[in-house]
Amino acid sequence: MDLAALKALKPSEFEEAAGGYRSAGDIAAQATEHLNNVIVPGMRKGLKGEATDAAVEQLQELSKDYQYVQVECGLVGVALDAFAAEMRSAQATLNAAIADAEARHFSVGSDGSVGYPAAGDNPGGAPPGAGSAHGTLSDQARALNRQAAHFDPNPNFGPAQEIADRIAEALKAATDADQKWAPALRKLKADDDLAVSDGDWRDTQGDMELVRKDAEGYLGHMKPPPKGGDAAHNRDWWKGLSDQERADYVAMYPAGVGALDGIPAAVRDGANRVVLAETHGSVQGQLDAWMKKEPADRYRPYIDPYTGTVLKNVQVETDEWKKWNERTEELQDRLKGMDNITSRMEPSSDGAERGYLLGFDNNKLGHAIVSFGNPDTADNVVTYVPGTGAKLSSVDGDLHRAQLMNERALYVDPGHKTASVMWLGYDAPQSILGDATETKWADDAREPLSKFLAGVGAGNGGNVNSTVMGHSYGTLVAGETLRDHPGLPVDNAIFVGSPGVGVEHAKDLHLPADHVWSATAKNDLINLAPPNPGPLAPLNPLAYEKFFDDHSVLYGNDPTSDEFGGQVFSVPDGEDWGLNGTPAHSQYWESKPLTSAAKIVTGGKP
Repeated sequence: MDLAALKALKPSEFEEAAGGYRSAGDIAAQATEHLNNVIVPGMRKGLKGEATDAAVEQLQELSKDYQYVQVECGLVGVALDAFAAEMRSAQATLNAAIADAEARHFSVGSDGSVGYPAAGDNPGGAPPGAGSAHGTLSDQARALNRQAAHFDPNPNFGPAQEIADRIAEALKAATDADQKWAPALRKLKADDDLAVSDGDWRDTQGDMELVRKDAEGYLGHMKPPPKGGDAAHNRDWWKGLSDQERADYVAMYPAGVGALDGIPAAVRDGANRVVLAETHGSVQGQLDAWMKKEPADRYRPYIDPYTGTVLKNVQVETDEWKKWNERTEELQDRLKGMDNITSRMEPSSDGAERGYLLGFDNNKLGHAIVSFGNPDTADNVVTYVPGTGAKLSSVDGDLHRAQLMNERALYVDPGHKTASVMWLGYDAPQSILGDATETKWADDAREPLSKFLAGVGAGNGGNVNSTVMGHSYGTLVAGETLRDHPGLPVDNAIFVGSPGVGVEHAKDLHLPADHVWSATAKNDLINLAPPNPGPLAPLNPLAYEKFFDDHSVLYGNDPTSDEFGGQVFSVPDGEDWGLNGTPAHSQYWESKPLTSAAKIVTGGKP
């Protein structure tokens, strides 16, 4: 970039353009909200039939378009502001150098050279003649020029050279900014179609990484969230940001914003939906690439291990194909889990409120935190912690349970708002006979759950009736969290199908005993858990008959026992299966026990 162009540049015009893109992104966000929360629910409530289903499907695709527009506009806004900031800095350096030149009565050429007049003493003759200094960016050349200035008879040479070097720096900085941001901005564009594909979201992820890297200097002015901050500190940090800083932070660090307990649920939801879409695109790309690696041979002849002979007309799957298929199913299951989250978060026609995605990542087993109803505006919030077997790929069942609780709470207490949260913010044990006999999974979950529960109180200003509800191994997670974090803003605890909650008595949970509720179905296999940690033997009722009258279970006293000292609500006896054909260990979300839990959640009693 030459000197004249840099002098004439108006960074404010780029900042105005950035503001325009942000406004467009805001409009897209508002359109998304209106589609998802007004138009689609209204159509589902008042209309039925294939035409309605088709229209809703198209509107949902349009919603994805708007979400994509919002994200890309945010990236363009940050890029334009970063470019303007770099050009403004270069322009300030140039203008300061020109002002210094004018103050010394030097001239500045169109090529950035600095002319200086004759000056100094020259015994027996005229003063040393005028000259011209040309800027350099080389450290070695600058050092030589500084040495030359000591010997040059014209005292103007040294200052002129220093000014010329500053002008060269300004022009170099402007040129670098132009060369960096021009291709970056050209890259921030969508395909010329109306469909937002997984490939588009993969590109968005790359765009975000590119802008984040190139705008590192510009983004450095923003105050980062407190390291290891609790919910209250996160909330105060967010409140202290300007509207533009908030928009920039969400645009550039959606995963970071989405994971911050204590900031508004609507903000976390918007950020995490972007993370979900980008992750879906990334995993779909992995699956597409992996499918191309399918081994040529799925089967091989079976060789008798005893005789070493090949059996005719008998084939088995090759080890290579099994490994390939295992990875294929894993990726497919992850995508299915993400699709289930997206589907469940849409407003239903059954009365459940819209979903807020308060946490999401694809790390390890995959994690998701979904609230049906806004916890920031709810009178009651129940946080459900699932147990053994919970993971991203099978998250739909746990999401359904949270939805059922939201609907039942509205039924038993229609005068108040209840938000029902499915908290899968930890890696749950995956096997009953192995993993679930160890406390390490709960030990690792205590801190993240405590921060989330604190965030529920911080986000609502403390004016909320908060309940934590654990199922199966999730009761141990909830119990350990309450046990080790006295002072959490939690009012009630509900434990269903519990192997023990990590304490001997209800009072050890730092809650009034009459606010600690438990239920275990008569035929729930959790009743067969041994009284001490260790490998579970085969589930033989006769082998454990002596434990049926001993209320000790895997992790402390049985919370339904008199010795525990809490409250108990009933579950229909039934048989080994619940009313709807579900196992007894899962029947707590059926009619009577669900209603009992909903009454507790809304501040009442079963």
